[in-house]
Amino acid sequence: MKAVYITEPGGPEVLEVRDVDAPVPGQGEVLIDVVAAGLNRADVQQRRGFYPPPPGASEIPGLEVSGRIAGFGPGVSKPFSIGDKVVALLAGGGYAQQVAVPAEQVLRVPDGVDLVTAASLPEVAATVYSNLVMTAQLQPGETVLIHGATGGIGTMAIQLAKALGAKVAATAGSDEKVSTAKAFLGADIAINYAEESFPESLRRQNGGKGADVILDVVGAKYLPQNVDALAEYGRLVVIGLQGGTKGELDLGLLLKKRAAVVATALRPRPVAEKGAIMTAVRDGVWPLVADGTIRPLVAKTFPLDQVRAAHRYFDSGDHVGKILLVM
Repeated sequence: MKAVYITEPGGPEVLEVRDVDAPVPGQGEVLIDVVAAGLNRADVQQRRGFYPPPPGASEIPGLEVSGRIAGFGPGVSKPFSIGDKVVALLAGGGYAQQVAVPAEQVLRVPDGVDLVTAASLPEVAATVYSNLVMTAQLQPGETVLIHGATGGIGTMAIQLAKALGAKVAATAGSDEKVSTAKAFLGADIAINYAEESFPESLRRQNGGKGADVILDVVGAKYLPQNVDALAEYGRLVVIGLQGGTKGELDLGLLLKKRAAVVATALRPRPVAEKGAIMTAVRDGVWPLVADGTIRPLVAKTFPLDQVRAAHRYFDSGDHVGKILLVM
């Protein structure tokens, strides 16, 4: 089969398509003929040498795929059949024509979604639902601030938070993306972080109140502003480190607000935890996708042999929604 490897840390030019042996499904795993794979920030960080795969995971990048069930390892208890259309959450291996994955991390494609578009869903849905709902316990009527409004995480988070009855504020880096966040994705408040202070703008547009929940992909660079932007009893959930790993935390302000800072990562979690998250996604997100409340957004697709071009497009930051590789 064909698969993508990272020859050395660097830019998109280090990605190489190779012919390799197909995976053999192990205990409790299913084999999937991959139709499409989603690109994620984690893939870029792995390419740059900053985010190696967890122990035992494939060195092939790619954390989510869509495809058809092609085979089973021993001990698979989920009621799948050969040819079933599915999506899967991976620890690695997605940029390939086949992948073997624990059955707990596999779901049938939601109703009404074509098989290519479905590849845009598993990683972002699992990340957003596990953090907004399972970790932050976002409630109807609360205000949530979402950074990176028009990326894969942002577009899913805005739509899910609105579906949960929250008031949604989002940040983006241009007036065009701010407009997209409001007009297309439904954010109640959209802030151009390049032109104004997002904590001040949030309070000004939200009746003087900060955010009950903040979903942050930036990390250290935003830590002081995020704590500033929190409401009393607010919860800051850090899920990305695009802006660095070490920042200054004002514990006095955190204490005054009785607020909390939580950091989570999905990729290194054990199979049982990922399985529980995927079951929650099936029950809590798939019905919203099926009825059109949440729309999967695909910015562009690329064939596997154009993986370098796909990564260059991702690095440009011009996309709204997900970028997919099609096998």
